[in-house]
Amino acid sequence: MSSFDAGVHSGARIFAFMTAASQVLGEEGERIAAAWLIQRGWQILDRRFRNGHRDLDLVAERSGVVAFVEVKTRRGKDFGHPVEAVNWRKQRELSRSAAVWIARFGGGEQLFRFDVVGVLISGESTRVRHIENAFSARSGC
Repeated sequence: MSSFDAGVHSGARIFAFMTAASQVLGEEGERIAAAWLIQRGWQILDRRFRNGHRDLDLVAERSGVVAFVEVKTRRGKDFGHPVEAVNWRKQRELSRSAAVWIARFGGGEQLFRFDVVGVLISGESTRVRHIENAFSARSGC
């Protein structure tokens, strides 16, 4: 078995790691999303808040509402629109990380919600789609 085939045999788990290119694309999308939110009156409270192996891309606040923003970036629609990539498992992870962020930094009369921002980069064109209150916190987090 070649080293390329390692992990493909019986019972092995295969983990998808982000390539350097996809990491750069993700960071670019987060910068675009942050700028887009700021232009619309949001204040960025936190970027890439880490909680173990999970993170929150952006934490933004406007008018007493704190949004935990998951940013998904694509260079085309070959794999669907970026906002479609936030499945139940990702929602559960975001809910857990948000609970940690709230315990550390939240308080007062703030309201909390989960938003998803999809950034679609196609040639010279960039499109941003902001889904407010995209999902509710997963139970059992």
